[in-house]
Amino acid sequence: MTCARCGRDISRDEAALCRKLINRGTTTFFCFECLAKDFKLRVEDLKEMIVRFREAGCTLFR
Repeated sequence: MTCARCGRDISRDEAALCRKLINRGTTTFFCFECLAKDFKLRVEDLKEMIVRFREAGCTLFR
């Protein structure tokens, strides 16, 4: 998969975060940098969200 905005290859965590933040059924994915710009967050904030979602048992983040 690639980022819909910049074309960079994205990881499974980036794809899962798109599903969590945008829509679980989305087929459009964004890299951390593009997501951070859209949500006005730092990349580090997004990575911390993934850790929290994983610890909470979210099945999107295995």
